[in-house]
Amino acid sequence: MRLGYRQGCSDMVKWHPVCSIEALQSDGYAVLELATTAIAVFDIQGDLYAVEDVCTHDGGELAGGPIEGHTITCPRHGARFDLQTGQVLAPPACIPLRTFPVRIQGGYVEVEIG
Repeated sequence: MRLGYRQGCSDMVKWHPVCSIEALQSDGYAVLELATTAIAVFDIQGDLYAVEDVCTHDGGELAGGPIEGHTITCPRHGARFDLQTGQVLAPPACIPLRTFPVRIQGGYVEVEIG
C-alpha cells in the first residue's frame, strides 16, 4: 500500500500518519511518500519498523521484497538489510538504511520525521 503526502519546508509536524493499524496488519507493509523521501513501514509479528524505502545499493524500492524474520531482501540485486537497525546484512549494498521512529496513535500508524 502506497500513500502520498506532500509537506512544505516550513511545516513543523514531526509525526506523519501512514495508515490504519488494521490496514498495515492486513498488508504487512505500507509506504508513505513524502516530498523527498519514501518511508516503508513493516508489521513483523506485531512489531513495527520504518525505514527509508530505497536500497542503498542502487536506489530501487525495498517494499514488497521478501522478508524473513527481521530481514528484508532487495528484489533487484539481493542486498539484505535488518529492519530493526537498518544495518546491511549482505552485499551488494554497503550503506545502512535510514530508520525512523514509529508509533500507533488513535488507531493509526505514524512515523516521525525530523
